Amino acid sequence: MAATLLRGEVPCILQAAEYPQYRGAYRPPGVPLAEVRRGPYDGQRGAVLRTPDGTLPATLVFAAGRIVYALDREQDGTATYRYAPALSPAHRALMDAVAEQYAEHHMKKETGR
Repeated sequence: MAATLLRGEVPCILQAAEYPQYRGAYRPPGVPLAEVRRGPYDGQRGAVLRTPDGTLPATLVFAAGRIVYALDREQDGTATYRYAPALSPAHRALMDAVAEQYAEHHMKKETGR
């Protein structure tokens, strides 16, 4: 059952970053590009309200301004927003945590534990 949209709302989906969004984003050594592209809210669906001039917001901001998704396109009545690591203040800390996990996994693999 589809959710009912209010006047001025457009259904939207949050997706992983593509090149325009991740260009110039922090990527620690040993962390695959797929991890840089992945946002914490990827796959979430919802609705976004058009601005008073009828356009869609250029960005959606989550987690008190720490996670940003940028408008990619509006197609077939649905807006697609992509994770914008270069605009997200939390991205560096997230990538450092991911790098730590990759390093820990690598160490366990080498020691056989």
